[in-house]
Amino acid sequence: MSTKIILSIPVMLMSIYSYGCRGNNTSLDHQLSDTTKLPPVETQKANANYKPAFTGQTRIAGVRTVTAYKVEKIAEELGRPWAIIPLPDGRLLITEKSGYMQIHDANGKLIKKITGFPQVDDNGQVGLLDVVLDPGFTKNKTIYWSYAEKSGSGNLMAVAKGHLNELESKIQESVVIFRATPALNSNMHMGSRLVFDKDGNLFVSTGERSILEGRRQAQLLNSGLGKIFKITKEGKPAPGNPFINQKDAMPEIFAYGIRNPQSLDINPASGELWEAEFGPRGGDEVNIIRAGKNYGWPVITYGIEYAGPKVGDGIQQKAGMEQPVYYWDPVVSPSGMVFYKGNSIPEWKNNLFIGGLSSTHIVRLVIVNNKVVGEERLLEDKKERFRDVAYFNGMLYAVTDGGNMYKISKK
Repeated sequence: MSTKIILSIPVMLMSIYSYGCRGNNTSLDHQLSDTTKLPPVETQKANANYKPAFTGQTRIAGVRTVTAYKVEKIAEELGRPWAIIPLPDGRLLITEKSGYMQIHDANGKLIKKITGFPQVDDNGQVGLLDVVLDPGFTKNKTIYWSYAEKSGSGNLMAVAKGHLNELESKIQESVVIFRATPALNSNMHMGSRLVFDKDGNLFVSTGERSILEGRRQAQLLNSGLGKIFKITKEGKPAPGNPFINQKDAMPEIFAYGIRNPQSLDINPASGELWEAEFGPRGGDEVNIIRAGKNYGWPVITYGIEYAGPKVGDGIQQKAGMEQPVYYWDPVVSPSGMVFYKGNSIPEWKNNLFIGGLSSTHIVRLVIVNNKVVGEERLLEDKKERFRDVAYFNGMLYAVTDGGNMYKISKK
């Protein structure tokens, strides 16, 4: 921990917030315990007058956590963090956009800076992005990461793997296993989250790069833009992929019609892959990603162009295209997300937590039978852009664009 952080500990400890505690106020007690009739958390006017496809697809009833929990800022001056994941021993591995990683202990203290990564293009929204551990990490010390790789006059999203040598604070034997082609001249919408499934195959998300040239390619199966891929540890198409035998289709594609997906995790209740992605002006989405499905962008959307007009034909539903499980208008700008997999805070079990950027809060979604049944906003008072959220042993960890790290745990 830096000297600055050490000197601020007394102040920091005084600023630890406790939530969900009940006092002697009977009406407040009732309000906190009955979370089934709260109004939706979103009260602002929507950008578009589009109607949802089904009840509960947006602006679901609000909920409120009743278990007492605390929020601690445990580190600051992290630079430009993009991803945070736990190591098996509870330490935390954080990516920094300019091209290195950091290992912190569970209390936020910096342990090591890891270098030796391939050169990244870190202009605008892109850079060194996500990281995930090999399922056999405890033995092989292999990690996988995604990053913006320069290519000609543009760049593309690449996935690499290498050996984490903590003793030398280096990544060794790094090799690129996959590239989302084609390269474009854009520093936006690279998506880029990584998650392993139970069979040891790797899901990879990538955006459509924002510019019109890439936007159109989200619907094309011969393009790697605006897609969810499923690949092996060697970067080959995963067995059983839906387009593996289709002519002129990238065999690594698992699903398509995606805009900018910075959120991926597997639902522990169902084993299915869930995703969240940025819409344009309105229309941020949560989706269940299934093999071979088309998620509609840019043909259908609940958002509008940033300048105000409709996107394309201005339609929200079309045969053969999937509806989001949930959407927001106005946007929350969903970045990293994670399911709460434990029982430490019982009401959070299997809930989905999503870092909000422009919305400056962490979204909590309560999910029952693949439907969102409640929404809560956490850490609104911090007024930070939450870039990623991780789960470990009953606790949530979050990093922000302001370079801070928070720990959320049961009080």
